[in-house]
Amino acid sequence: MTDNTTYSLRQLVVYFLKLGSTGFGGPVALVGYMHKDLVEAKKWISDEEYKQGLALAQLAPGPLAAQLAIYLGFVHYRIVGATLAGVAFIIPSFIMVVLLGMAYKLYGGITWMQAVFYGVGAAVIGIIANSSYKLTVKSIGKFNLLSFKKNWLLWLFFVVAAAVTFFTKKEEVLLFIAAGLIYMFVKAPPKWTSQFATNGFVLLQIGFWEYNSSVLTKIAIFFTEAGAFVFGSGLAIVPFLHAGVVTENHWLTEQQFVDAVAVAMITPGPVVITVGFIGYLIAGFPGAGIAALATFLPCYLFTVIPAPYFKKIAKNNSIKAFVEGITAAVVGALVGAVIVIARSSIADIPTALIAIATVVALLSIKRIQEPYTILIAAILGVILKLII
Repeated sequence: MTDNTTYSLRQLVVYFLKLGSTGFGGPVALVGYMHKDLVEAKKWISDEEYKQGLALAQLAPGPLAAQLAIYLGFVHYRIVGATLAGVAFIIPSFIMVVLLGMAYKLYGGITWMQAVFYGVGAAVIGIIANSSYKLTVKSIGKFNLLSFKKNWLLWLFFVVAAAVTFFTKKEEVLLFIAAGLIYMFVKAPPKWTSQFATNGFVLLQIGFWEYNSSVLTKIAIFFTEAGAFVFGSGLAIVPFLHAGVVTENHWLTEQQFVDAVAVAMITPGPVVITVGFIGYLIAGFPGAGIAALATFLPCYLFTVIPAPYFKKIAKNNSIKAFVEGITAAVVGALVGAVIVIARSSIADIPTALIAIATVVALLSIKRIQEPYTILIAAILGVILKLII
């Protein structure tokens, strides 16, 4: 803990518990909430520290929002802060998806949730579109001619990353690294380049404790691979999970997998927490716990281990330029991800209107909170499904 720290570890943990319990919208929205709350409102984290964390989180494999939460916990409270922030951020949504998994097994489906998601999915697009817009303005500049001229290279990285993410439906870490290196050599060429490294009965009925030890081992191996080798947001991990869970291991049917993704989208916290729901359907609570731990542990290690060195070298002008280049590409990729998600969530005119109304409400009504827009959208979704 540094001398100028203005918040306690307890306050930090409470904040991430709250964000993990009420933060809707996926990785784009969640990283936006962290900036709005911790940098702009509370001023616990500096803008530079936030950008460093965002860049490191994108460079390391695993879920973006969880990695950023871990890094921000590390900033002033090191390993203890990183650990508690990460656990506090993940545990609320993990509990929620396990409870939904119990209901899913008990009732044999979640058709009511699909009706809710009809409206919620559209509102979520509005929320993350609004968050990505604010993050773009903050990280690169306003959408005007002066900004385009001044930061033309950053805007180029932004556009390229958005296009690549849109067409490939995944985020390319090599693109981020290339953007950082190019901007570093253009804006602040380093004088030296020789060293740069980041050295009960009812519970039994709903399958709460049903598992097979060999299956648990397979779950641990597969989800460790998912956490260790998939870069970017929750969107990036979905194709990897589909290939292993449905195609290769046949743990879930196509419909069950789609339902699992729906659960992740309508619950707060990181989208990747869908692994808890998937793990529960495969092997009860043990499966959920192992799937979540195997997915999030690699991203924790990949964030905490390089964090001390990353912060020190980030003071170098060349490294600052490197981070700025990466950040521009990262934000562009996130915008591309918004478009990809929107294509599957905006299905017709009513959902398009809900998404537009959400953006307008969030931009024009400063006091409105995202969970309220989610609740309203859920109610509208049910009503519309009854009418249509």
